Amino acid sequence: MTSMTEEAKLMCGITLVTIPSIEYGGYFLLTVLSGSFKKIEFNNFQKAMFRAGHAHAGVLVILSLICQVLADHAALSTLWVWMVRAGLPLAALMVSGGFFFSALYKNAVKPNGWIKLLYTGIFVLALSLIILGIGLLL
Repeated sequence: MTSMTEEAKLMCGITLVTIPSIEYGGYFLLTVLSGSFKKIEFNNFQKAMFRAGHAHAGVLVILSLICQVLADHAALSTLWVWMVRAGLPLAALMVSGGFFFSALYKNAVKPNGWIKLLYTGIFVLALSLIILGIGLLL
């Protein structure tokens, strides 16, 4: 078995350091859903968007960590590998952020303009995965 490259270690380290923010998001979500968050009353749309944002953050961060190791074995130029390495955790931030920010305004019943962040994140995620997949198939 080969060891991880320094690049993979760097990106995995940075990504792992961000996980407490996902944990805090889970704590926030738990307080909102349990009714113990008293500062603001959130409606069902907002709660659903917060759930989706939290779930996507966790799943996409795990995917990002796995792909850092896979990128070590892809037949891609340095530029393309770094686009994948940076694109995957960035997509996790954008997708989850799009869910949260698009429902954060008072009495939201539909997404605001921040929903564009979600769609941009979906594009970055898909592009990063396609590039990595091609690099692994070459």
